[in-house]
Amino acid sequence: MAGKKLQKFYKDKVIIITGASSGIGKGLALEAGRMGAKVVIAARSEDKLLQVAREIEALGAEVLAVRTDVSNKDDCRKLVDKTLERFGKIDILVNNAGISMRAMFDQMKIEVFEKVMNINLMGAVYCTHAAINEIIKQKGTVVGISSIAGVAPLPARTAYSASKFGMYGFLITLRAENISRGVHTLIVHPGFTASNIRKVALTADGSPQGETPRKEEKMMTPEQVAKRVYRAIYRKKLILVLSFEGKVTYLLHKISPRLATRVTYWAMKKEPNSPLP
Repeated sequence: MAGKKLQKFYKDKVIIITGASSGIGKGLALEAGRMGAKVVIAARSEDKLLQVAREIEALGAEVLAVRTDVSNKDDCRKLVDKTLERFGKIDILVNNAGISMRAMFDQMKIEVFEKVMNINLMGAVYCTHAAINEIIKQKGTVVGISSIAGVAPLPARTAYSASKFGMYGFLITLRAENISRGVHTLIVHPGFTASNIRKVALTADGSPQGETPRKEEKMMTPEQVAKRVYRAIYRKKLILVLSFEGKVTYLLHKISPRLATRVTYWAMKKEPNSPLP
Protein backbone atom coordinates (compact mmCIF):
# COMPACT_ATOMS: atom_id res chain seq x y z
CA MET A 1 0.00 0.00 0.00
CA ALA A 2 2.80 2.40 0.91
CA GLY A 3 4.40 1.73 -2.47
CA LYS A 4 1.18 2.60 -4.30
CA LYS A 5 0.84 5.83 -2.31
CA LEU A 6 4.38 6.81 -3.22
CA GLN A 7 3.80 6.00 -6.89
CA LYS A 8 0.68 8.16 -6.89
CA PHE A 9 2.44 11.01 -5.07
CA TYR A 10 5.45 11.11 -7.41
CA LYS A 11 3.61 10.44 -10.67
CA ASP A 12 4.43 13.34 -13.05
CA LYS A 13 6.31 15.29 -10.37
CA VAL A 14 9.21 17.22 -11.91
CA ILE A 15 12.36 16.41 -9.95
CA ILE A 16 15.78 18.00 -10.54
CA ILE A 17 18.73 16.00 -9.19
CA THR A 18 22.27 17.38 -9.28
CA GLY A 19 25.32 15.15 -9.19
CA ALA A 20 23.20 12.48 -10.89
CA SER A 21 25.89 10.71 -12.91
CA SER A 22 26.90 8.30 -10.13
CA GLY A 23 26.43 7.30 -6.50
CA ILE A 24 23.50 8.63 -4.50
CA GLY A 25 22.51 11.00 -7.31
CA LYS A 26 22.19 8.17 -9.81
CA GLY A 27 20.27 6.11 -7.28
CA LEU A 28 17.85 9.00 -6.72
CA ALA A 29 17.41 9.52 -10.46
CA LEU A 30 16.62 5.88 -11.20
CA GLU A 31 14.22 5.60 -8.27
CA ALA A 32 12.41 8.75 -9.41
CA GLY A 33 12.05 7.19 -12.86
CA ARG A 34 10.63 3.98 -11.39
CA MET A 35 7.96 6.00 -9.60
CA GLY A 36 6.85 7.78 -12.75
CA ALA A 37 8.35 11.20 -12.10
CA LYS A 38 9.67 13.48 -14.82
CA VAL A 39 13.39 13.42 -14.07
CA VAL A 40 15.92 16.16 -14.74
CA ILE A 41 19.49 15.02 -14.17
CA ALA A 42 22.52 17.28 -13.91
CA ALA A 43 26.25 16.59 -13.64
CA ARG A 44 29.56 17.69 -15.13
CA SER A 45 30.28 14.43 -16.98
CA GLU A 46 28.08 14.47 -20.07
CA ASP A 47 28.92 10.90 -21.11
CA LYS A 48 27.96 9.45 -17.72
CA LEU A 49 24.89 11.67 -17.59
CA LEU A 50 23.64 10.42 -20.94
CA GLN A 51 24.16 6.81 -19.84
CA VAL A 52 21.99 7.42 -16.76
CA ALA A 53 19.41 9.11 -18.99
CA ARG A 54 19.24 5.97 -21.15
CA GLU A 55 18.70 3.83 -18.05
CA ILE A 56 15.84 6.09 -16.93
CA GLU A 57 14.25 6.00 -20.39
CA ALA A 58 14.41 2.20 -20.25
CA LEU A 59 12.15 2.43 -17.18
CA GLY A 60 9.55 4.23 -19.30
CA ALA A 61 10.08 7.61 -17.63
CA GLU A 62 10.63 11.03 -19.18
CA VAL A 63 14.11 12.43 -18.59
CA LEU A 64 16.07 15.57 -19.40
CA ALA A 65 19.86 15.55 -19.06
CA VAL A 66 21.60 18.90 -18.65
CA ARG A 67 25.38 19.11 -18.34
CA THR A 68 25.87 21.34 -15.30
CA ASP A 69 28.77 22.57 -13.19
CA VAL A 70 26.94 23.62 -10.03
CA SER A 71 29.81 25.87 -8.98
CA ASN A 72 28.90 28.04 -11.99
CA LYS A 73 25.79 30.14 -11.28
CA ASP A 74 25.04 30.53 -14.99
CA ASP A 75 24.98 26.74 -15.42
CA CYS A 76 22.51 26.48 -12.53
CA ARG A 77 20.27 29.11 -14.11
CA LYS A 78 20.44 27.23 -17.43
CA LEU A 79 19.48 23.99 -15.66
CA VAL A 80 16.33 25.60 -14.29
CA ASP A 81 15.48 27.34 -17.57
CA LYS A 82 15.78 24.10 -19.56
CA THR A 83 13.63 22.29 -17.00
CA LEU A 84 10.88 24.89 -17.34
CA GLU A 85 11.12 24.83 -21.14
CA ARG A 86 10.63 21.06 -21.17
CA PHE A 87 8.25 20.45 -18.27
CA GLY A 88 6.83 23.84 -17.27
CA LYS A 89 7.31 23.47 -13.50
CA ILE A 90 9.63 22.29 -10.71
CA ASP A 91 8.25 20.27 -7.81
CA ILE A 92 11.40 19.00 -6.13
CA LEU A 93 15.04 20.10 -6.22
CA VAL A 94 17.59 17.65 -4.83
CA ASN A 95 20.94 19.32 -4.15
CA ASN A 96 23.15 16.27 -4.26
CA ALA A 97 26.25 17.33 -6.23
CA GLY A 98 29.31 17.19 -4.06
CA ILE A 99 32.99 16.42 -3.74
CA SER A 100 35.03 15.26 -0.77
CA MET A 101 38.60 15.74 0.37
CA ARG A 102 41.09 14.10 2.74
CA ALA A 103 44.02 16.08 4.07
CA MET A 104 45.17 17.97 7.13
CA PHE A 105 44.11 21.61 6.98
CA ASP A 106 47.64 22.91 7.65
CA GLN A 107 49.00 20.90 4.72
CA MET A 108 46.38 21.53 2.03
CA LYS A 109 46.30 24.17 -0.66
CA ILE A 110 43.65 26.78 0.06
CA GLU A 111 42.39 26.31 -3.50
CA VAL A 112 41.28 22.78 -2.50
CA PHE A 113 39.20 24.23 0.33
CA GLU A 114 37.66 26.78 -2.04
CA LYS A 115 36.80 24.14 -4.65
CA VAL A 116 34.99 21.95 -2.13
CA MET A 117 33.05 24.93 -0.75
CA ASN A 118 32.13 26.16 -4.23
CA ILE A 119 30.71 22.81 -5.31
CA ASN A 120 29.12 21.56 -2.09
CA LEU A 121 27.77 24.77 -0.58
CA MET A 122 27.60 27.38 -3.32
CA GLY A 123 26.33 24.77 -5.79
CA ALA A 124 23.34 24.19 -3.52
CA VAL A 125 22.87 27.94 -3.07
CA TYR A 126 23.05 28.68 -6.82
CA CYS A 127 20.65 25.90 -7.83
CA THR A 128 18.19 26.71 -5.06
CA HIS A 129 18.27 30.43 -5.84
CA ALA A 130 17.55 29.72 -9.50
CA ALA A 131 14.66 27.36 -8.69
CA ILE A 132 13.12 28.76 -5.50
CA ASN A 133 10.37 30.90 -7.07
CA GLU A 134 9.13 27.93 -9.10
CA ILE A 135 9.24 25.69 -6.03
CA ILE A 136 7.25 28.28 -4.07
CA LYS A 137 4.59 28.21 -6.83
CA GLN A 138 4.27 24.44 -6.49
CA LYS A 139 4.58 24.40 -2.68
CA GLY A 140 7.37 21.99 -3.43
CA THR A 141 10.45 20.60 -1.74
CA VAL A 142 14.13 21.55 -1.51
CA VAL A 143 16.40 18.70 -0.49
CA GLY A 144 20.00 18.93 0.63
CA ILE A 145 22.04 15.72 0.61
CA SER A 146 24.37 16.62 3.43
CA SER A 147 26.40 14.27 5.61
CA ILE A 148 27.00 13.33 9.22
CA ALA A 149 29.99 15.62 8.66
CA GLY A 150 27.40 18.40 8.51
CA VAL A 151 26.47 17.95 12.17
CA ALA A 152 29.67 16.46 13.61
CA PRO A 153 33.38 17.03 12.86
CA LEU A 154 35.15 14.70 10.45
CA PRO A 155 38.92 14.97 10.97
CA ALA A 156 41.05 15.47 7.85
CA ARG A 157 37.94 16.70 6.01
CA THR A 158 37.77 20.33 7.16
CA ALA A 159 36.53 21.70 3.83
CA TYR A 160 33.98 18.92 3.36
CA SER A 161 32.64 19.31 6.89
CA ALA A 162 32.53 23.11 6.62
CA SER A 163 30.59 22.88 3.35
CA LYS A 164 28.03 20.50 4.84
CA PHE A 165 27.63 22.57 8.03
CA GLY A 166 27.08 25.54 5.71
CA MET A 167 24.43 23.66 3.74
CA TYR A 168 22.67 22.80 6.99
CA GLY A 169 22.60 26.44 8.11
CA PHE A 170 21.45 27.61 4.68
CA LEU A 171 18.59 25.13 4.42
CA ILE A 172 17.21 25.43 7.96
CA THR A 173 17.08 29.20 7.49
CA LEU A 174 15.45 28.82 4.06
CA ARG A 175 12.88 26.61 5.78
CA ALA A 176 12.17 29.27 8.39
CA GLU A 177 11.81 32.01 5.76
CA ASN A 178 9.25 30.00 3.80
CA ILE A 179 7.24 28.48 6.62
CA SER A 180 4.08 30.35 5.57
CA ARG A 181 4.48 29.49 1.86
CA GLY A 182 4.15 25.74 2.14
CA VAL A 183 7.72 25.00 1.00
CA HIS A 184 9.13 21.79 2.46
CA THR A 185 12.86 21.54 3.19
CA LEU A 186 14.52 18.20 3.90
CA ILE A 187 18.12 17.80 5.05
CA VAL A 188 19.56 14.31 4.62
CA HIS A 189 22.57 13.15 6.63
CA PRO A 190 23.76 9.86 5.13
CA GLY A 191 26.50 7.92 6.82
CA PHE A 192 29.24 6.47 4.63
CA THR A 193 27.55 5.30 1.43
CA ALA A 194 29.00 3.05 -1.27
CA SER A 195 29.77 5.48 -4.07
CA ASN A 196 32.54 7.00 -6.15
CA ILE A 197 32.96 10.06 -3.90
CA ARG A 198 35.92 8.75 -1.89
CA LYS A 199 37.83 7.64 -5.00
CA VAL A 200 37.69 11.17 -6.41
CA ALA A 201 38.16 12.88 -3.03
CA LEU A 202 40.81 15.59 -3.24
CA THR A 203 44.15 15.29 -1.46
CA ALA A 204 46.22 18.16 -0.08
CA ASP A 205 47.43 19.28 -3.53
CA GLY A 206 44.04 18.89 -5.22
CA SER A 207 44.68 15.56 -6.95
CA PRO A 208 42.13 12.72 -6.47
CA GLN A 209 43.14 10.09 -3.92
CA GLY A 210 42.19 7.31 -6.34
CA GLU A 211 41.40 4.57 -3.82
CA THR A 212 38.84 4.51 -1.05
CA PRO A 213 40.24 4.02 2.47
CA ARG A 214 37.00 2.37 3.64
CA LYS A 215 35.22 -0.96 3.04
CA GLU A 216 32.52 0.01 0.56
CA GLU A 217 30.75 -3.36 0.69
CA LYS A 218 29.65 -2.77 4.29
CA MET A 219 28.01 0.60 3.54
CA MET A 220 24.48 1.56 2.56
CA THR A 221 23.87 1.42 -1.17
CA PRO A 222 22.72 4.44 -3.20
CA GLU A 223 19.47 2.56 -3.91
CA GLN A 224 18.75 2.16 -0.18
CA VAL A 225 19.46 5.83 0.41
CA ALA A 226 17.17 6.87 -2.47
CA LYS A 227 14.20 4.89 -1.16
CA ARG A 228 14.60 6.43 2.30
CA VAL A 229 14.89 9.94 0.86
CA TYR A 230 11.71 9.66 -1.21
CA ARG A 231 9.76 8.29 1.75
CA ALA A 232 11.03 11.22 3.82
CA ILE A 233 9.94 13.76 1.18
CA TYR A 234 6.49 12.13 1.02
CA ARG A 235 6.17 12.30 4.82
CA LYS A 236 7.53 15.88 4.88
CA LYS A 237 10.28 15.02 7.32
CA LEU A 238 12.68 17.83 8.18
CA ILE A 239 15.81 15.81 9.01
CA LEU A 240 16.77 12.32 7.87
CA VAL A 241 19.76 10.67 9.54
CA LEU A 242 20.74 7.41 7.86
CA SER A 243 22.69 4.40 9.14
CA PHE A 244 23.17 3.20 12.71
CA GLU A 245 26.69 4.67 12.80
CA GLY A 246 25.34 8.02 11.66
CA LYS A 247 22.60 8.11 14.30
CA VAL A 248 25.05 7.22 17.10
CA THR A 249 27.50 9.90 15.95
CA TYR A 250 24.72 12.48 15.64
CA LEU A 251 23.41 11.80 19.17
CA LEU A 252 26.83 11.48 20.80
CA HIS A 253 27.94 14.89 19.52
CA LYS A 254 24.80 16.43 20.99
CA ILE A 255 25.20 14.73 24.37
CA SER A 256 28.97 14.90 24.87
CA PRO A 257 30.91 16.87 22.24
CA ARG A 258 34.26 16.39 24.01
CA LEU A 259 33.95 12.60 24.15
CA ALA A 260 32.50 12.43 20.66
CA THR A 261 35.40 14.42 19.21
CA ARG A 262 37.93 12.02 20.73
CA VAL A 263 36.02 8.96 19.57
CA THR A 264 35.73 10.39 16.04
CA TYR A 265 39.43 11.25 15.94
CA TRP A 266 40.56 7.76 16.87
CA ALA A 267 38.08 6.12 14.52
CA MET A 268 39.31 8.18 11.56
CA LYS A 269 42.96 7.74 12.54
CA LYS A 270 42.52 3.98 12.03
CA GLU A 271 41.77 4.47 8.34
CA PRO A 272 44.44 3.12 5.99
CA ASN A 273 47.04 5.82 5.20
CA SER A 274 45.28 8.28 7.50
CA PRO A 275 46.84 11.78 7.39
CA LEU A 276 45.98 12.33 11.08
CA PRO A 277 49.00 12.67 13.40
